[in-house]
Amino acid sequence: MQLPYALTRAGWPAAALTAFAAVAGDRLIDTQQRKWIFRPQKRNRWSQARALRRLTDMHEVWIGFDSALTGQAVRLHGLWHPHADAQAPLMLYLHGAQHEVSCSAERLRRLQRMGFSVLAVDYRGFGKSGGELPSEASAYEDAHAAWRWLAARQPGAARYIFGHSLGGAIAIHLASEVDDAAGLIIESSFTSLLDVVASFSRGWSAVRRFITQRFDAAQKIGAVRAPVLVVHGDDDRLIPHALGRALYDAAVSAKRFVLVPGGSHHDTHAVGEAPLRQALSELFGLPA
Repeated sequence: MQLPYALTRAGWPAAALTAFAAVAGDRLIDTQQRKWIFRPQKRNRWSQARALRRLTDMHEVWIGFDSALTGQAVRLHGLWHPHADAQAPLMLYLHGAQHEVSCSAERLRRLQRMGFSVLAVDYRGFGKSGGELPSEASAYEDAHAAWRWLAARQPGAARYIFGHSLGGAIAIHLASEVDDAAGLIIESSFTSLLDVVASFSRGWSAVRRFITQRFDAAQKIGAVRAPVLVVHGDDDRLIPHALGRALYDAAVSAKRFVLVPGGSHHDTHAVGEAPLRQALSELFGLPA
């Protein structure tokens, strides 16, 4: 997740947003926030097809459902990376902002090598999924649809949820609403979107009431009953590891916090593969 320069600049005046909110309609404010937060980058079809052709070890899948938010049919695009062991546990991978699911290929491969069959999906507005601008509510709905797809794929198999960055907040919401998750893994994520912005900018308490896309993960993680693993790099320049630690502190189930030395916002999963494997073994009882 990477917020726009205007929002992360230390001296950016909150009064400017307050003035904007005073003259703009609620819908415009909400739309602009969604653009700032998700920033989905659409590739042209040729570039997209070329990227997917490289993923010969993965299968493209489509997840269809009727949206309760819009009343319309939704068709999500995803990548399915099954493990050679048919009895392997399942993992739903929820990506962060800006990049579509094919950009997470190395993460999916690493999770598969750790022993999981992995499903990763693009939220609406990303990649080959539907074209509308995503929202906090639509991303939550998409995650639920992907979770149901996994259950139908291999009934009875243990299912885990993994969320990176913005996907961590989406993963926590999902885990707080389902009772069949075997575990929750959160990497480089945060307590709430407002906390992320406040960590970079001064004077944001005045505009709190204008924030519509809150992603209040810390308020929801207390409802998660599955074991929780929180992983963060100590060199994360986008989301301070203090927010990851605060998220861990808010969890009430069995939990573990792993701070990866030298891990950035983007490479903690790779740099910290060894301690991640160890934590998966100790917290979830999975093979190291």
